[in-house]
Amino acid sequence: MRVGFLFNHDQIHQIAHSLPIARALAELAAKTGSEVEIVIATTQANLATEVRRQLGPDRPRGLTLIDLRLKSPLSKLFSTLLGRILPAAKLLVYRDNLAFFRALDGLVVTERTSLILKTRYGLKKPLMILADHGAGDRAIAFGKAVALFDHILAAGPKLSARFQAEAGVAPERISITGYPKFDATEANVPPTPLFANSRPTVLYNPHLSPHLSSWYRQGRAVLDFFLDSPDYNLIFAPHIMLFQRKMVLTIDKFRADFPGRIDPKYRAARNIHIDLGSLASTDMTYTNAADIYLGDASSQIYEFLKRPRPCVFLNPHGHPYQGDPNFAHWQAGPVIETVADLGRALKRAQDQQDAVYRPVQKALFDFTFDLTDEPSSLRASRVLMDVLKGRDRSTKTK
Repeated sequence: MRVGFLFNHDQIHQIAHSLPIARALAELAAKTGSEVEIVIATTQANLATEVRRQLGPDRPRGLTLIDLRLKSPLSKLFSTLLGRILPAAKLLVYRDNLAFFRALDGLVVTERTSLILKTRYGLKKPLMILADHGAGDRAIAFGKAVALFDHILAAGPKLSARFQAEAGVAPERISITGYPKFDATEANVPPTPLFANSRPTVLYNPHLSPHLSSWYRQGRAVLDFFLDSPDYNLIFAPHIMLFQRKMVLTIDKFRADFPGRIDPKYRAARNIHIDLGSLASTDMTYTNAADIYLGDASSQIYEFLKRPRPCVFLNPHGHPYQGDPNFAHWQAGPVIETVADLGRALKRAQDQQDAVYRPVQKALFDFTFDLTDEPSSLRASRVLMDVLKGRDRSTKTK
């Protein structure tokens, strides 16, 4: 069997969601004597570098790393012309590497763009397996397209239930396997304290989608609130893609907006730490280090809730969120529409954490993640092996 793990994005934030599965699969194959060739394919130099870093010097045998690049002159031209505003290369790389994909028995991906192999190019092989990045509540994660995957590795009962109810995925094509990212990143904390004081540290983690994010309308007001605050420190670590391009364009609801630039005064503040896209903004360093979470739609809230702590949510768009599963995480703390209410909300979140919010946070986390004593990456690798062997058996009997 030949199994591919694809990393096709501008940034590194999706790697930890499936790379631990590749490692566990190689170790499982070696232990059981299974003939499995595992190919890890990256489409950007920064992705290849991060894959090698995460695998480390003790990389299991049976793992092959390859680079997938644009090959045709026309693809390269389109990427050059459109790459500043659209992820053109991310789409074109499939067409330019169809022979590679056809040679796989299984392909594990962390996003839905790869479905173009089925919908546009009509590939019947490989089996396509989704090991999703994040475990949030946004509606886009449960769109009808997800039913095109041959199998889904779900973090917990929440995702399984919504895949079935909203996307029509048959239950036998979903396996609950936990959250492999926890296997690789759980212990990450800053090597030294970020701030030379004992004030509570707030993590402000806005999403990039213009119709959901608090950044475009109120982000700078948030930074102003914390600027030289005598009460709080602030880690500003937004979604790693927020400042990747000059314009953010989303397709789930067609919107475009401009993130702008960060005024140097915020970087100069002793109580503000700004990180627009380093490894630490993706590997739970900040979600582990912060005392309070401030956000809107990012799935990182659930990683933060692995250890329940106070949360506050910004709703500048006035979404009617009550009872809406796409905003279920907003039950974990006070929800406000303007930064004018931020001070009171922070105090309320801390004062009511134990009596009101901690039980809610625990219930949200447990519904989102099914964790056991067995590492999630090993659970996922066992399911993956069974799925691929089932495909192999059905092919041989035809």
